[in-house]
Amino acid sequence: MKVSFRTKSSDETEKIGFKLGGLLTRGSIVLISGDLGVGKTVLTKGIAKGMGIYDYVTSPTFMIVNEHMGEIPLYHFDVYRIDDYMELYDIGYEEYFYSDGVCVIEWPEKIMPLIPEENIFIHISMGDSFDERIIEIESHGAKYDEVIKEMK
Repeated sequence: MKVSFRTKSSDETEKIGFKLGGLLTRGSIVLISGDLGVGKTVLTKGIAKGMGIYDYVTSPTFMIVNEHMGEIPLYHFDVYRIDDYMELYDIGYEEYFYSDGVCVIEWPEKIMPLIPEENIFIHISMGDSFDERIIEIESHGAKYDEVIKEMK
């Protein structure tokens, strides 16, 4: 199942994330793909707020994962600097991916062999103007189909 949005500002992109964050449940895996500077972290900020987490959310590019504690923990991965997906074994990725938290993973294409089959895949691309974004959200798995239905 798939749904698409067109946003005209970073605030609108964050609002899409907010709505999604309010629908996620323990153990959810969210993959966010797109070019540098397209708004992956902006969307993640919205997801955090939708989950009731108001920490300062920034891209964990140099740390690989940032943990944000809330009723449901948010584990925010940025694997842009990963050269080989095997590097994630060093940080014990399974403890995050298969926990009762929500994992948001930026640049998931770099670690696809490790990604659970059931997930939400989001692709963000530039629109026609500088601030415009096209956000395509696709579910893989029945529990995520329900999330997508609610996003419409």
